[in-house]
Amino acid sequence: MEHFLGILLLLAGGFSAASFYVPSHAIKKWTWETYWISLGFVAWVIMPPLSGLLTTPDLWAILRSSPAKSALGAYGFGVLWGFGGFMSALGLRYLGISLGQSVCLGVCAIVGTLVPAAIDGKIVLLFTTGAGLVVLMGFLVCLAGTALCGYAGVRKEQMLSDDLKKAGVKEFALVKGLTLAVAGGVMSASIAFAFTVGAPIAGVAVDYGTAEVFKNMPLLVFALLGGFTTNLISTMITTAKNKAFGDYVMRPRKILLFNYLLAIVSGILWYGQWFSFGTGATKLGEYSYAGWSIFMAAIIIFSNLWGVVLKEWRGVDAKTRVYLWTGISVLVVSVIMIGIGDGLAGR
Repeated sequence: MEHFLGILLLLAGGFSAASFYVPSHAIKKWTWETYWISLGFVAWVIMPPLSGLLTTPDLWAILRSSPAKSALGAYGFGVLWGFGGFMSALGLRYLGISLGQSVCLGVCAIVGTLVPAAIDGKIVLLFTTGAGLVVLMGFLVCLAGTALCGYAGVRKEQMLSDDLKKAGVKEFALVKGLTLAVAGGVMSASIAFAFTVGAPIAGVAVDYGTAEVFKNMPLLVFALLGGFTTNLISTMITTAKNKAFGDYVMRPRKILLFNYLLAIVSGILWYGQWFSFGTGATKLGEYSYAGWSIFMAAIIIFSNLWGVVLKEWRGVDAKTRVYLWTGISVLVVSVIMIGIGDGLAGR
């Protein structure tokens, strides 16, 4: 039951991650950077300590007692991840949710799953145990599903007229979007490394009486603060160039308040992915690092479903839709396979 709950939490995190960008479609009279850093302030500065205060006996004592090396490591990888998050978001901006998430998260799934496994010395288990082989096959199936969804996105781009592309994605730019999505995928995997190097912080949290399921909440305070640092610097430079600081106090006030409300909703959804991932990973067993693949697969599944809802796939042919739905189905199978493999290891 615990194992099943962990998978459900990872799927919930995937839905949250896939959904956070949806409110951006209703933003008015703000530059993209204003929206991004506003949601980021909620997601990276407010939510982590608030969540930590609600789930640990004494958050501040845990943070003070955390090993400096682990805290700096989590913060440092958070900084690197911040670059990835910024570039990934730009990838979504120029490619749309469906194609952008498929490309970015396919790369992120490879780096974020295999590198932590190698760091922990557990990657050999994928090739030497029955459970490991099931997890490995699930991981490969995940990549296949991601490739199918990505290929469907490429076919969509080739097929649609410029007017239809712009209708689904206002600033569509294929080369720029692909470059940013790939680079963002590599850098975004750094958050998985933050969980690895920050493991001693989770240990301190447990020593202070934190429930096992919430032990990663203090770690997120350091990691997401690193991400906020990167994004704050990047967005402020761009905002200064665009002379867009007036966005934060613009008129009419009705639109301003509505924009802030959307940014808050986006920020809460954005943080929700890491709350769910941080809790869900604690419920997995020997192959908990493979939970990253489940998480990535869930994001891609729900991102493409959102793309359908937002009519990004309007005007494509039946063959392209077959690739899309086959890819989504294959990703669902990969989640099941990885879950079975990790469950077998637990037995």
